[in-house]
Amino acid sequence: MHIRALDYVKEGKAVPADIDGSVLFHCGPIMVQREDGSWAVIAAGPTTSARMNKLEPEFIRKFHIRAIIGKGGMSKDTAEAMKECGCVYLAATGGAAISLAEGLRKCVGQEWLDLGMAEAMWRFDAEKFGPLVVAIDAKGNSLYDKVNASLVRP
Repeated sequence: MHIRALDYVKEGKAVPADIDGSVLFHCGPIMVQREDGSWAVIAAGPTTSARMNKLEPEFIRKFHIRAIIGKGGMSKDTAEAMKECGCVYLAATGGAAISLAEGLRKCVGQEWLDLGMAEAMWRFDAEKFGPLVVAIDAKGNSLYDKVNASLVRP
């Protein structure tokens, strides 16, 4: 989804308007389409956010991303883009895919299903979604860096 959106912007193509100012969830959801054509989320566990480090700084800046939800943290370059744009990183618990799916109350749309279920862009109405921990704040402070600095090294 990231590559498609960034490529579309470079090519002058329209991207879904609701990307701008949105919250991203690094997740490969398991979705099921109901008989009426609507979609329901079955599981929605966080995926490792670091795999998006190469794309995320540009994505945050271009689309004014407000928050990213995932697991494992992100790079210093991404944290710097977050600081510039007032974005935060919210860590979700790995292995909690069913619990997190319960907070995604309703699927309200999707884009780019040709990319496959895990890479498509899904839109959700969320309610009581979490728990989440602010792991990188809007000033670029990283809980991951703080923990790593506190580790005793031989």
